[in-house]
Amino acid sequence: MENPDTQTGDLKERVQVVLDKLRPALQMDGGDAELVDIKEGIVLLRLMGACAGCPMSTMTLKMGIEQRMKAEVPEIVSVEAV
Repeated sequence: MENPDTQTGDLKERVQVVLDKLRPALQMDGGDAELVDIKEGIVLLRLMGACAGCPMSTMTLKMGIEQRMKAEVPEIVSVEAV
């Protein structure tokens, strides 16, 4: 059986890979996102730059980042901004 810390590390790495794929699109609009933590399948992101105060950030988070994250990392339940 795998060490839970190893599983968590692997999960964070896979989430970071997806976030890195999405980052150029966020940066084109002057924003960015940083992985803060993953707790019980919930990815906690800090929205930065233009994303931090943008009224569309919730839609970007749920319809863009969350959908892509769930598609590529099935263990993810949701993505939340912190």
